[in-house]
Amino acid sequence: MVIGATGQIGRAAVTALAGDGWEVTAVSRGGDRDESWPAEVRTARADRADDGALAAAVGDGCEVLVDMVAYGPAHARQLVSLADRVGSAVVVSSISVYEDDKGRGFDTQGEPDGFPRYPVPLTEDQRTVPPGDTSYSTRKAGLERELLAAGDRLPTTLLRAGAIHGPHCRTPRELYFVKRNLDGRTRRVLPFGGGSRFHPASVHNLAELIRLAAARPGTRALNAVDPDAPTVAEIAAAIDAVMGAGVGTVLLDGPPPSPAVGDTPWSVPLPVVCDMSAAERELGYRAVVRYADRLPETVAWIEARLAGRDWREAYPRMFQTYGDLFDYAAEDAYLDSLGA
Repeated sequence: MVIGATGQIGRAAVTALAGDGWEVTAVSRGGDRDESWPAEVRTARADRADDGALAAAVGDGCEVLVDMVAYGPAHARQLVSLADRVGSAVVVSSISVYEDDKGRGFDTQGEPDGFPRYPVPLTEDQRTVPPGDTSYSTRKAGLERELLAAGDRLPTTLLRAGAIHGPHCRTPRELYFVKRNLDGRTRRVLPFGGGSRFHPASVHNLAELIRLAAARPGTRALNAVDPDAPTVAEIAAAIDAVMGAGVGTVLLDGPPPSPAVGDTPWSVPLPVVCDMSAAERELGYRAVVRYADRLPETVAWIEARLAGRDWREAYPRMFQTYGDLFDYAAEDAYLDSLGA
C-alpha cells in the first residue's frame, strides 16, 4: 500500500513496486490513477490526516506500507497504531534532519555563522536536530524518533531524501534556470564561485530504494540521494545544454549580494553531500539514474507546466518558499554596476 501515490515520488514508487511483482494499492486523497501505472494497480481514496479513512484503506492489512507524506510524531503514532495489520513500513524523510557537531542545521542557516558544517560525505551516524514543532526539520526528526523507537512493533526503513527532482515536483529547483532560459536571459550571477553542492535525489533512485526496502524489512535510517552531487554551475550548464541555451555567468566569491540576485535554490556556502554506503550495504542498492540522465524529462515537465501561465500560478509553493526568484530588474542593475 502506497500513501501519497499520486505525488512526485509516489508515482514512480508505484511503478517500481508493481514491476517487482507486488500487488499495489495506490492511496491518494482523490483516488486517482496515473496513466503510466499497470492496469493491475488498485486505487483507493483516503485523506492522510483522517485516521479512520487511513485505517479503512489498510483494511485487513498489507505486507508493506509505503508512506510518502508522513510528517511529524502524530503521523508516526498513526502508523504504529496499524502495526498489527502492517508487516513493515518504508517512510520518506529528509536530510534536513541532520545538524552539525555545533548544533547547526538547516533551520539556523540565516543566522551569523549559522550554516551547518557537515562532514563530506555525510553519513547516517551524524546527529540529528531535536524533535519539535518549530519547523519542517524538527517535525521530520520527531517522525523519525517515534518510528525508530517502535521498530520492534513496526519495522520501518526511513529514507532521508536530498533535493528531489523529476516530473510532478511542486517546488522544482530547476525552474530557476529553465525559466531564465525561456525568458531569453543571457546573463546570470552565481554566488560562492558557482561551487555550491546540495545533493540531489531523483524520484527514480528513490523509487528503487523503496523497492529494495520493501523486500528487505528492517528498522533503519538511510540516506537517499543520487550518485553524483553536481555543483550549481554544473547544474546550470546541464540545463543550458538540454535547452540549447547560451548564457554568460558571473561568479562571485561570496554570498548573494541580495535575495533577488543570484540566490538559487542550491546556493549554500558549504557542501551538503551524502554518503550512500549504508544503502548499498543493507539493501544492495545501486543507483538507476544519474542527475543528467533524466534532466530532459524534468525540463520538459517544467516547460509544459509554465506554458501560458505566470510562474507563481504554476508553482505557488515555489514562490512561497523562495520568494521572487526572477527579479530581473534587480539582477540587471547589479550586473550593470559591475560592468558585466
